[in-house]
Order: sequence, then structure tokens, then C-alpha cells
Amino acid sequence: MEVILKEDVVNLGHRGDVVKVADGYGRNFLLPRKLAMQATVANRAVIDQMKKAAARRSATEKALAEEMVTKLAPVVLTFTRKSGEAGHLFGSVTSSDIAAELETKGFSIDRRKIQLDESIKSVGELTVAIKLYREVTGHVKVTVLAEATAEAATESATEPAPEVPAAEPATEAAAEPATEAAAEPAAEAVASE
Repeated sequence: MEVILKEDVVNLGHRGDVVKVADGYGRNFLLPRKLAMQATVANRAVIDQMKKAAARRSATEKALAEEMVTKLAPVVLTFTRKSGEAGHLFGSVTSSDIAAELETKGFSIDRRKIQLDESIKSVGELTVAIKLYREVTGHVKVTVLAEATAEAATESATEPAPEVPAAEPATEAAAEPATEAAAEPAAEAVASE
């Protein structure tokens, strides 16, 4: 069966291509989902019009994607996560996290366009590819930092504090007269009752 693709289909072809497929695949998958139409003479004329419109739309989409690449080039995303001693994260940084961070910086990019083979699970810097269009791929620098943990805070607390010997005797001597002066009015108040 010959069909004309109305949309891009992975591993089959792009919009407007005339492809030969198995009868069952065409009847049960492509045609009901309106991904393709049968390749007849009348449909070929319609497809020629669709190809011209698609070429114009494709050119504008590609230009917008190339513009987005230049805007994304200086962007650096920083994530702070809890990590172990060897720099392995207790969680991970996923494509959803990257998309959310890009959203806060003013870039609306679908998480499925972010090309991560697997989630980021260690501290460090890396470059993440974002496929914006067929032949257009942008890159974003991602930095993952280790969050200061409670262990680091206890280590700094166990370090001995520097002593100040000159200030301690002066404060003790100043504190003694104040306690004697405070005791005298209290004694007078007890005696007057």
C-alpha cells in the first residue's frame, strides 16, 4: 500500500513523503490516526499544496530554532543537590529539572527535546544538547554543585575556637561588682519589709 504522510513518522519518513507500507500498518495505524492518506491522484495534488505550505512553515521554524540556539549559547544552569563523599548525588538532575530551570530563565522548551542519555547523577559540569529542530541542536552548560550537608557543619563545629585570654578576666572582674551591687538593693528590700 502506498500512502502519503501528513505528519513526520519516526523510522518511516517526513511530512509529504510517499512511502510504501504494509497494508495492515497503513489501515490500522497510519490512516485512523490521520498520520497519512492513501496515495491517489487527487490526494497527490493536495499533498503538493501541503508540501509547499510545509516548506514555508519549515523554513520559519528552522529560522526560529537557529535564533534560539544563539540565545541558549551563553546560558548556564546551576543545580544544588545533596551528594555523598565521592560526588554522587542522592537524587539526580533530570530533563524535567532542566526544562523547569530554562522556563524560569524565559525559555519555553519541551523536556522531550533535551537530549540526556540518562539523568545526571554526579557533581560537576557538562554540556547538554537540546534538539530544537531536525538539523538544529543547541547546547546548554549545566553545573551541579554539592549542597552543604550537616556533616560539614559538625566538622566546623568540632574545630577548637580561638581563645581570647585577655578578654575573659576583664569580663569576670566586671561581672563581680555588678552582682554585689544587685545583691545590696535586694537585701535592703528584704530588711524594709
